[in-house]
Amino acid sequence: MSTAAQPKTSDYLFTFECPDRLGILAKVSTLLFEQGAFVTESFHYGDPRTETFFARMVFNDHVLKTSIDGLRSKMAELASALDMTFTLRPAGYRPKVLIAVSKYDHCLNLILTKWRAGALAIDIVGVVSNHNDCRSLVEWYGIAFHHFPITPETKPQQEAQILYLFERSGAELLVLARYMQILSDEMSRKLEGRAINIHHSFLPGFKGARPYHQAHDRGVKVIGATAHFVTSDLDEGPIIAQEVKPIDHTYTAEDMVLVGHDTEAVALANAVRLFSEGRIFLNGHRTVVL
Repeated sequence: MSTAAQPKTSDYLFTFECPDRLGILAKVSTLLFEQGAFVTESFHYGDPRTETFFARMVFNDHVLKTSIDGLRSKMAELASALDMTFTLRPAGYRPKVLIAVSKYDHCLNLILTKWRAGALAIDIVGVVSNHNDCRSLVEWYGIAFHHFPITPETKPQQEAQILYLFERSGAELLVLARYMQILSDEMSRKLEGRAINIHHSFLPGFKGARPYHQAHDRGVKVIGATAHFVTSDLDEGPIIAQEVKPIDHTYTAEDMVLVGHDTEAVALANAVRLFSEGRIFLNGHRTVVL
């Protein structure tokens, strides 16, 4: 019986998007086959409205005939011919995430709990807040807490602090975990596709402030929460994930707020997970999730 150590193998995530046309998947699959990339997962979608093709694949390198850099070089040649943008990274890659919060800690707490348990494959580089209410919770998890107070007069300087921390830490995603400040148009543009917000409503209904009270006034029978990318248009960014809870006429607006805490936390944590796994593609004002 052989006691020789088995060669170490690794999984890689390959995602791409390009204008839709005949034979894209065949060309990509042929290249991966010829280079010995052993595909274990494959999901794709061609949007007939935007005429864009999206794909997400995972492959193992145990029979790879070239290096990953060699494969990346060959894929870049094909990408040029197909007008394709792509990413190729280790499947276990953990994106760096910066979280922003104000006073409500339910969304933050679920993210931290899932992160500590290994259910969210991210590296949290810090938590920023315009209040000190969540400091003890964050520091209990051993994460750096940054208190950046804000007033209407100091908003530009405060946002500059957040952006500086985002860039200095190498963060790839800003998560607004009930951060009760509206980002400026400039900051929203700088973080396009890299900032996720949770809105305590099932968008596109009940945008803006006090959505539970708006929903109560309309007598809704389902309340929800929506995780979406941040844009300069308030609560109108591309939707990533949503959760709902049934209610009835006996619920007060205050009851709805309490019930909504679960939907908010779950929707946001799910959106962060989808981002970390490379499953989200921007598709105009919408997203494709593979």
